[in-house]
Amino acid sequence: MPVYEFECTKGHITEKLVPMGTKNTRCTKCKKIAKKILSTCTFELKGGGWYADGYSSTNSKGSKKSV
Repeated sequence: MPVYEFECTKGHITEKLVPMGTKNTRCTKCKKIAKKILSTCTFELKGGGWYADGYSSTNSKGSKKSV
């Protein structure tokens, strides 16, 4: 089960571990209905990383030629 963020009408934001189809839940602070919101993503790729380490290489080692 994934963790989602929910916001109630009073503006409280809470995180909950809920099944994927859950659209709303109760706010843990004021007990009003809280709707699922789109969370900001904190994932970012920096530096040389995986892209520079081989996934973008034009090296033909292991690749097949088409006829």
